[in-house]
Amino acid sequence: MPSKPVSVEVRSYQVGFGDCFLLTFVYSASDKRHILIDFGTTGLPRNGKPSAHMPNVAKAIQKEVGAGKRLVAVVATHRHADHISGFATDNGTGKSGEIIKALRPRLVLQPWTEDPKAKPNALTAKSAVGGAKGFVARLANMNTLAERVKQLAASKPAWMSAAARKELAFLGEENLANKSAVNNLIAMGKAGSAKFLRYGDKTGLEKWLPGVKVTVLGPPDLTQSDAIRKQRSKDKDQFWHFVKGAVPGLPAAGDDRGQGKGSKTVPEEARWFRDRLLSVTNQGLLEIVRQLDDQMNNTSLILLFEIGKKKLLFPGDAQFENWSFAMTEAPNHKAVAKLIADVDFYKVGHHGSLNATPKQWVWDAFKKKKGKKLQTMVSTMPGKHGKVASKTEVPRRTLLTALESGSRLKNTNKLTAKILEMKTTV
Repeated sequence: MPSKPVSVEVRSYQVGFGDCFLLTFVYSASDKRHILIDFGTTGLPRNGKPSAHMPNVAKAIQKEVGAGKRLVAVVATHRHADHISGFATDNGTGKSGEIIKALRPRLVLQPWTEDPKAKPNALTAKSAVGGAKGFVARLANMNTLAERVKQLAASKPAWMSAAARKELAFLGEENLANKSAVNNLIAMGKAGSAKFLRYGDKTGLEKWLPGVKVTVLGPPDLTQSDAIRKQRSKDKDQFWHFVKGAVPGLPAAGDDRGQGKGSKTVPEEARWFRDRLLSVTNQGLLEIVRQLDDQMNNTSLILLFEIGKKKLLFPGDAQFENWSFAMTEAPNHKAVAKLIADVDFYKVGHHGSLNATPKQWVWDAFKKKKGKKLQTMVSTMPGKHGKVASKTEVPRRTLLTALESGSRLKNTNKLTAKILEMKTTV
């Protein structure tokens, strides 16, 4: 057997607005080893139903892995639905997660914030130190807010515009807890081995992938950097602190209006804040939810794979603050910059949003744009998120133009429901 892979194949599957990538490390014609990075969706082309579509994707992955063979690893970069919903074992996605579970991944890799043993005020995996406004607790609170935002959008309040309803419905669904998927990831981790990673951690992949080096470039935990939870002049964290009931148009927790028995009373010190939220405008509420969505993205795993001189970069949906530690603050950030410069393959961050591909640190740093030696792949679906008028559309047109002119870009938007995958060899 070769001491390292002779090639690496990257497949991206048609999941609409979502990510699903299968990395195949080819050691020989009969020895191929696979890593699944993310499997989720929040919108399919032509109004496809996840319950019918996602099992087909899972079966295509199963066929590629091979009868009786195991996945080396499942990587869930962060908890957003468009990255993990396919791991669910309920009827919402046609129990597609059962098919992936049957592939018996040896490793399940997630960011440190997903460790089920982490305390709400954790600064790192399994840690119990921190303040009352613990970061892990706020991530959990975000799921509660997401559920109420989704309910609010579905109720179509008279004061909310159709455009605001569309965006809030998307962000609400995107940030739901997705309990079935989370539980399946935990179960797969227990059956194999689970690792909850921060910047610089060892993944354990080298044991199963000889000749492959994997570097974790993000996220930092809060003992390394405070940037992923940093409070701005208008503290976004405050919106997480008294989440329950704090959505306009819905009765607050403890309010008699439609809550029924079992409601918990909002603490006295929270009522002033709750009442202010009840008067938030369309744009104010959208801004709150967008900021919470951004903070979840900043928990994304960033993984760099090296096979000889070849480098493949998979950043999930990591945004500015997550990248910032690796590129400017880490003790070895200069070495990291050199690694980034020589990347051969780049999985475009956050479905083509600008803030997930920092221009100076990432795009401008890629040396192999020259002569289009750089390969890029984006999984996206136009029209699902953001607006052209405000220059927030995903994928962002200016980024797509740069990708097309400086790399060999493959875009899942060109796939159909029948042509489930696209492939490139690095």
